[in-house]
Amino acid sequence: MNKAVAVSLVTVALASALGAGYWMGRSGTPAPAAGASKAGAGPAAAKGGPGAAGTPVEVTRATPTVLPSTITAIGSLKSDESVSIRPEVSGRISEILFREGQAVEQGAVLVRLDASVQRAEVQQAEANLSLAKTRLDRARDLFSKNFISAQARDEAESNFKVAQAAYDLSAARLTKLEIRAPFSGLVGLRLVSIGDYIKDGQDIANLEGIDTLKVDFRVPEVYLKKVNVDQGLQVTLDALPGATFTGRVFAINPLVDAGGRAIVVRAVVKNTDKRLRPGMFARVRLLTDDKRETLALPEQSLVPSGDEFYVFKVVDGRAVRTKVEIGQRQQGLVEIVGGLTAGEVIVTAGQIKIRDGAQVKVSTEPGAPAATAIETPPARATPTAPAARS
Repeated sequence: MNKAVAVSLVTVALASALGAGYWMGRSGTPAPAAGASKAGAGPAAAKGGPGAAGTPVEVTRATPTVLPSTITAIGSLKSDESVSIRPEVSGRISEILFREGQAVEQGAVLVRLDASVQRAEVQQAEANLSLAKTRLDRARDLFSKNFISAQARDEAESNFKVAQAAYDLSAARLTKLEIRAPFSGLVGLRLVSIGDYIKDGQDIANLEGIDTLKVDFRVPEVYLKKVNVDQGLQVTLDALPGATFTGRVFAINPLVDAGGRAIVVRAVVKNTDKRLRPGMFARVRLLTDDKRETLALPEQSLVPSGDEFYVFKVVDGRAVRTKVEIGQRQQGLVEIVGGLTAGEVIVTAGQIKIRDGAQVKVSTEPGAPAATAIETPPARATPTAPAARS
């Protein structure tokens, strides 16, 4: 009996010792881990590195970029030649010899009017002319033999000239009944049908010459000295995204618009593939000088404030609001003519979340590897006795 009691007391003592060791190990673990975490995070936070607190932003470097000097404007495309097909005489339409949208050559017959009356008039005038010619020949022969007077001969010559004029007039009226294309181009939509009686000057269809197109645009008068005939330009259209067409200045209006203080410039653009159409809205970039090197930033870097523009520079991990002077804008880039120097780091995304002097954290930088977060290694836990199984 005493032996059994002794064994029980020893078992309880061992269990108590193991439990105390386990709980001591559990209570001692957090202290070193917390200390290690603070030690690992402290230097990074002090230096303002990736582990530091701050607003994430995207940045780029202000680098010299080669940009052409240009003047931008908007305009509209126009046909090189454009005309409304109209008859010169009244009549009834007997034939329509074109299809809408068809390409026609210069001189091609487009419409014929009923010519029965005019054709009869020509035949009558031709007969009168033949008779007048016969009488003139006889009068000349008789005059040479002194059988008639000079007055009779002169009257015969006058009658012949009158008959000749009448014939020419009737023949000209007959030709007016055939309406021909004055130049090569595309015929538009017709406004008449066979059998219609049309009056002189009534619209039949439009004819457009589009092998070459004109584009008229306005530029401020301050650029007058920078615009010259035969100067190159580029044309883009909202209807054809991604396509760029080249052209040249054809003429400059000598009259400056007093209302807008602008000059009207006309350029020509080749349309060999017929993709361009008259009336299209066009964006024009007039190349004024040779390419030059300048600082350029993405347009999203700018922070407008009234009539001024600002950017945020990143200096020692903080945002510095800086006023800049801008120049031309081209293809998503804006020229910086003052306020920055090459190599400075500029915020391109995240400006709305920061203010002057705010601490920032660079998340990505074009042209440089993305920042990698530095993780603090976990502190080692003090070895503890294994937990007793229940």
